[in-house]
Amino acid sequence: MAASDPLSSPAVQTLLNETSLTGNWVLDSSRSKVELNTRHTWGLRPVQGVFREISGMGTVSAAGEVSGTLKVAAASIDTKNNQRDKDLRSPRFFDVSRYPDITFTVDRITTGGDGVAVNGKLTVRDRTRPLGFPVRLSVLGVNEVVLDG
Repeated sequence: MAASDPLSSPAVQTLLNETSLTGNWVLDSSRSKVELNTRHTWGLRPVQGVFREISGMGTVSAAGEVSGTLKVAAASIDTKNNQRDKDLRSPRFFDVSRYPDITFTVDRITTGGDGVAVNGKLTVRDRTRPLGFPVRLSVLGVNEVVLDG
């Protein structure tokens, strides 16, 4: 089933204010994807991959506040190159034996102008950094929303 058209920032804010999204939400990992897109060490070739194991949950409070967590199994990286995947899993990069998960903790969703952004903290290995990124939010039905970003 395809998502409806992405909602405008005011429409998302209205949904949050009217409590129609209030409750606990669970990520459907069979229909979700976390990708890796970066440059090779020398910046000559793009490196693309996908993490095969992800899970997550979120909560929308009656006041319209949003929080949640996305967990990615670092060892599940798949760049379609076994040697590169082994290197990414090693202590040089993700160090999956010591840090099995990459996590993104959602602090809030902000709306403004025509945009919607998810804001939170990304933890890779032992480093946590603030991260915000734009998303498109669509409503499929009463119990299903799509975030695409």
